Amino acid sequence: MNTQEAQKTCPACKANDGQMKNGSNRSGTQRIVCRHCKKSYTLEPKRNAYDEETRALALKIYYAGSSGRGVGKVLGMSKANVYNWIKKTAK
Repeated sequence: MNTQEAQKTCPACKANDGQMKNGSNRSGTQRIVCRHCKKSYTLEPKRNAYDEETRALALKIYYAGSSGRGVGKVLGMSKANVYNWIKKTAK
């Protein structure tokens, strides 16, 4: 049994057997469905979150005088992320 087969444990019913492939999600990661409880889950979901250092750097660049769009271009992210972080810190 390889390591990926050993990781196939249903998060709902904790069953190890009866796990079968169920296609893939939008990001391309493998989906699994449990034959016992019919729960569908992802083995290793990808997280799309920025770390606190990147957020702090984006805010620092913005408050230094750059626009939100400019910060997004420099750091390679969406300007909406920058504007959302600014709204959160303003409160």
